[in-house]
Amino acid sequence: QVQLVESGGGLVQAGGSLRLSCAASGRTFSSYPFSTYLMAWFRQAPGKEREFVAAIAWSSGSTHYADSVKGRFTISRDNAKNTVYLQMNSLKPEDTAVYVCAADWRADIATMIYSYWGQGTQVTVSS
Repeated sequence: QVQLVESGGGLVQAGGSLRLSCAASGRTFSSYPFSTYLMAWFRQAPGKEREFVAAIAWSSGSTHYADSVKGRFTISRDNAKNTVYLQMNSLKPEDTAVYVCAADWRADIATMIYSYWGQGTQVTVSS
């Protein structure tokens, strides 16, 4: 099992920045054949489906982003703290959502399938 705890959400004006954190514990970072440990951020706005935001491969640091956040959001990890971050800059009202951290071992960093999920943290961007 993997446990994920998010923090860092809040209210910010359009154009502002926030940094989200996701601390991981449990059966993390084990290696398996043909797969790599991935951590990702998704978001869900009221009345909308959950949307992929960004992912990072823990061992290599490779990243993958949704087109809607490229150039504004940056995903990173701190190996010593077992934590993944999402730095969000130039925020827009349409970024308002509950942001949820996810983890799994997969072969493809572009996967949308994750087995482990956090509880989420609210991000609200005012215009």
